[in-house]
Parts: sequence; structure tokens; C-alpha cells
Amino acid sequence: MPCDTRLKPKQTLQQRAAEVRKAVDALALKVLKRQVRPVVDRATGAIAFQGWNETDRDGITDACAYRRLKVQGNALVQAELARAEAMAGRPVNTKALAQGVHSHDGGVSWHHGH
Repeated sequence: MPCDTRLKPKQTLQQRAAEVRKAVDALALKVLKRQVRPVVDRATGAIAFQGWNETDRDGITDACAYRRLKVQGNALVQAELARAEAMAGRPVNTKALAQGVHSHDGGVSWHHGH
């Protein structure tokens, strides 16, 4: 995944992949405990994780985290993602994610890439 390839200085691809897995696993746990809430934009279908702070995310975008969570397939996390989609009245739009639609404030406002 693209977020696996954003290496820090003197970091191997394997080390970055392990960091991403660890951060997304921690995110999944916080979603399950409802400490972090997935938010889907009604207009674009982009997703953000409200309450996921900069130190926890370790340079991982919401889009990348969403893709990894979908691949992991944890049924309870999937239910929380489906709940966010239901509250928005639309599914997550993977095309919007690919185009770079994102939020810097946990889903309060949305940006169409920069």
C-alpha cells in the first residue's frame, strides 16, 4: 500500500510495513472501544477517523487506514464502518479516497487534495 512506502530516514520497507500494521491495529482497537469514530462525508463519501491523533497515526492517512481495516476483515470493526456509512446515508467512495479527498479535523470539513 502507498502508506507503507513513505519511509522515514534510514528505514526499511519491512520496518515501515510493521509500523503501519501496529498503528492500524491500535486504531482498530480504539474504534472498537469507540474512542475513535469513523466519519463518512455525506457529499463525497470520503472517510476520516475522528479522535485519531497525530502521534497515534504515525504518518498514516485516513484513506490508508480505511483500506487496511477493510482488508483485515474484523467483523466488529466492519460493523463500525458500516454504522458510519449508515449515519452518512452513503457508502465510502473509494474513488474519492483515490482522488485525495480528506479531512484534517476528524470529518468536520473536507479538502479535495493539495
